[in-house]
Amino acid sequence: MTVRSTRSSFPGAGALRETGQMFALGLDVVRGFFQRPFQVREFIQQSWFIASVCILPTALVAIPFGAVIALQLGSLVTQLGAQSFMGAASVLAIIQQAAPLVTALLVAGAGGSAMCADIGARTIREEIDAMEVLGVSAVQRLVVPRVLASMLVAVLLNGLVSVVGVLGGYFFNVVLQGGTPGAYLAGFSALAQLPDLWISEIKALVFGFIAGVVACYRGLNPAAGPKGVGDAVNQSVVITFLLLFFVNFVLTTVYLTVVPAKGS
Repeated sequence: MTVRSTRSSFPGAGALRETGQMFALGLDVVRGFFQRPFQVREFIQQSWFIASVCILPTALVAIPFGAVIALQLGSLVTQLGAQSFMGAASVLAIIQQAAPLVTALLVAGAGGSAMCADIGARTIREEIDAMEVLGVSAVQRLVVPRVLASMLVAVLLNGLVSVVGVLGGYFFNVVLQGGTPGAYLAGFSALAQLPDLWISEIKALVFGFIAGVVACYRGLNPAAGPKGVGDAVNQSVVITFLLLFFVNFVLTTVYLTVVPAKGS
């Protein structure tokens, strides 16, 4: 069943109702993962589209992220006399925090906005209403493939950002700060551990789900006319960004509580 709001804006009095309807759409999407028929063609097309618009910006953004982290941490650990931990600190910062956030922001900003605009245009042309009249679930037909595609692309791009960020950090630390390649590489095993990679991929998966659900929800509930679709796109990006940082805080807190630090 498609979740449709009776109001198209986000007034303060209706924020709780909008939040509940968005959560209900998320539950419908989760149920749709296990229902048939699954729209394989739509899923492949959306995955390719999101990857095509996100892969180059993601790689380009990952380089300065890795560089800034490496330069800042390099200066800090030099002052503390802990150069041997430079590699581990960079890897932890990039993989645990920077990579999933950069990936999610670009998936939400590029892919999510496009999904919201596409579904919003279908909504104001009454295509969604026509699908419901014909007994076709808009959630199963349109939303589920797009959410799954954003999750898949987010996980794959997260690995790309991690690799590019770590290589960028290595380059800037060794070339610009005079670090030792062996010390940088040896630091990987000092503090980093395999669960750090797992939490990074879990974050990317959850962030991709949030970006897809928010984009589709706002696309299903735009104001009338093309301006309403544009406003819905802007709202979807802003809401997604706010949710991403909040969920990142929660996941990081849970991870640091459940998984003990290496060597502790």
